[in-house]
Amino acid sequence: MDGIVIINKPKGYTSREIVDIVGKNYKTRKVGHTGTLDPLATGVLVICIGKATKIVELITSYDKEYIATFKFGVLTDSLDSEGNIINDNKIILEEEQIKRALKELTGTYMQEVPIYSAVRINGKKLYEYAREGLEVELPKHEVTISSLELLNISEEDGHTIIKVKCHVSKGTYIRSLGNDIAKILGTTAIMTDLRRTKQGDFTIENAIVLDKLDGNTKLLSIKDCLSDYKTIKTDSILEEDIRNGKILKNKYNAKKILFENEQGDALALYKEYEKDNNLIKPWKMFITR
Repeated sequence: MDGIVIINKPKGYTSREIVDIVGKNYKTRKVGHTGTLDPLATGVLVICIGKATKIVELITSYDKEYIATFKFGVLTDSLDSEGNIINDNKIILEEEQIKRALKELTGTYMQEVPIYSAVRINGKKLYEYAREGLEVELPKHEVTISSLELLNISEEDGHTIIKVKCHVSKGTYIRSLGNDIAKILGTTAIMTDLRRTKQGDFTIENAIVLDKLDGNTKLLSIKDCLSDYKTIKTDSILEEDIRNGKILKNKYNAKKILFENEQGDALALYKEYEKDNNLIKPWKMFITR
């Protein structure tokens, strides 16, 4: 049982809980997700099963698309509506102000990691520091915001609320993105709703509602999920070399190559050998001896 299933995660579940449910359905512990969604969030959660867990890091690196709702003037310790309120100042913002802020933030910048996250500092997760009331310098990492589209603007109890479509790089915290937009506007913001609509080529339209999942739900094959890679069909001799993990001559004019057998099953991903770019070496092995 090797492949990928796209789950439409409902609100209230952790990503780990979804992994456990999928594992029980397919009767395996070899299951992994490709990008955490908080309990508040819904939408696309790509789950890898069996040998497909070897490409978790590849799928995790794909750009993601979200529909997010932000409420301005409020700040919580978690930067979302589930945290403890730090301050609450009513503020009404004009649509043009918001559009200018979205345009200013589009691009690449160093984003501060939120305190309620699983990033480790000195071997300890940031949320553990938060729960213990300990101060820690929050790290920053580079993120790219490819696009920010304002979908809706409204008012509620003296606060401006916006809904935004975000196309972002791996590692972007949407909670932080909302507060980063607010900082440009001279205020604060929290995320009140989040829906992941796309990850790479995996879309919400192709996602399975959790209640309809069972062990008979057809999985996407490893090969189907690696369609962006140059694919080479092997003969029996080349297949044997690949099964043995042999370094090969790079005669394929590509830095990363997916080899498949005569039946169309994924054998291995190879990549350029760093010591000699005329060679390629095993990277992700799906079938061995």
